[in-house]
Amino acid sequence: MAAQNLRVVGDRIEQLLDELHATAEPAGCALAEELLRLVTELYGGGLERVVTLAREEAPGFVERLLDDELVASLLLVHGLHPESVPARVEQALESVRPFLATHDGDVELLDVDEDVGAVHLRLLGSCDGCPSSAVTLQGAVERAIVEAAPEITIIDVEQPVAGAEPPVVETPVTLSRKPPPRFESCPTGVAAR
Repeated sequence: MAAQNLRVVGDRIEQLLDELHATAEPAGCALAEELLRLVTELYGGGLERVVTLAREEAPGFVERLLDDELVASLLLVHGLHPESVPARVEQALESVRPFLATHDGDVELLDVDEDVGAVHLRLLGSCDGCPSSAVTLQGAVERAIVEAAPEITIIDVEQPVAGAEPPVVETPVTLSRKPPPRFESCPTGVAAR
């Protein structure tokens, strides 16, 4: 089954659950949700066993599993993905940096808070004269993060202020009159008046 078809299946499951909540009695909804949870746990347990066996027998095969979009997403859903959230976020940012560079931009990862599913970023640079540049860059970054780490639900992006110059550090200078030089005697060659 193609990944696109499986996305459609996932969307249909969501629709059916919404319809069930809208039309069924609370007890029926609770039974359906428990059934879905148990089936998911069963398949998740089987997937966990497959990953464990693959790591033991063919560690390189786990990398191939991670390269498959569907398998990687199932590993994420079941908390079995071997790469940490910060590592996946950083890989996502690396994947969009070439695109950002074409718009004279970049992105800096400031923080990842796994407990709340949040990422804090700063967009750097932008395409001069292109008012939608920051929105385009932010959209690309957010899509890459959500695909690599769907457990991230909050993406906080600091955007550069348009036309802002970097702050200039000034050294204070005090202007005053310099007192005239005092000589004990007349400098050579200067006539006294």
